[in-house]
Amino acid sequence: MTTQRFDVATTFGVKARPGLEVLGYADDTHPQIPLRQPYVFRNALLRDVLAYLHDAHGDGMFLTGPTGAGKTSLVTQIAARLNWPVQSVTCHGRMELNALIGQFVLMDGSTHFVHGPLAIAAREGHLLILNESDLMDPAELAGLNDILEGQPLVIAENGGEVIWPHRRFRVFATGNSAGAGDASGLYQGVLRQNLAFMDRFRVIHVDYPDVGVEQQVILSAVPQLPAAIAERMVRVAAEVRRLFMGSDSEAGELTVTMSTRTLVRWATLSMTFKGAPNVFEYALQQALTARAEPEQREAIHRIAADVFGDYWAPQAA
Repeated sequence: MTTQRFDVATTFGVKARPGLEVLGYADDTHPQIPLRQPYVFRNALLRDVLAYLHDAHGDGMFLTGPTGAGKTSLVTQIAARLNWPVQSVTCHGRMELNALIGQFVLMDGSTHFVHGPLAIAAREGHLLILNESDLMDPAELAGLNDILEGQPLVIAENGGEVIWPHRRFRVFATGNSAGAGDASGLYQGVLRQNLAFMDRFRVIHVDYPDVGVEQQVILSAVPQLPAAIAERMVRVAAEVRRLFMGSDSEAGELTVTMSTRTLVRWATLSMTFKGAPNVFEYALQQALTARAEPEQREAIHRIAADVFGDYWAPQAA
């Protein structure tokens, strides 16, 4: 695949040194290139990911942070703008390494070896994204150690096929923990990962955006939403997150939280159902609180009513 240089400031809509460029692919028709969507890039996170894409130095990149903070979308939206194909996998506790490498499947009455996302990404120079990687058995993930360091992938099941990793092959992993397990108890199923595996990754923390950025995110996704409403939605989210996270000495009071993803959903549904009585409450229930316990649902709606003030009243909507 032919490469192409992209101007950082123009491509990502950020302030950058004039003439600063990053390498991507020229072909924008590959079916594995993520769909480009409105996105507000945070300079520090963009810088770190672009530095890794430029030269991996034998590392993977691990993105850790709370649910819905934009870990995966950060990578996919960078890839979308650089025409970089992505192999994305959502991990789980029963996933085996062979599911990433490939396996034999029955087709037309006979068995054929089908390469998995790891093998394809390594061979073709794609990005491999392991979503929720800390849910996967650490013994299985340890099988990636050699290829992360640039060693060939040997597929014994396919006659000893050898795949040398493409020079533009990159591995991203995301998780709500940083590989050391979940001490907070907020995320079920998170496993402590193998130290040797985690030692092969650069680690960056992706937190929820600050207030100004998060308002931009909402208004980029739902431009018809009034800015005053977006500002109130972000304030509600901040209070819900505070009650979810708790403090160093006390557990959180809520078992659900409002991620940036949920915020955008709330804003989108508010415009979809804008003719409904108290549209913001109606949309909030679908976006988040319908899956909360009744007492917590009531508490979140009280927070929203206080923040929205007259906007929350049915007649105002």
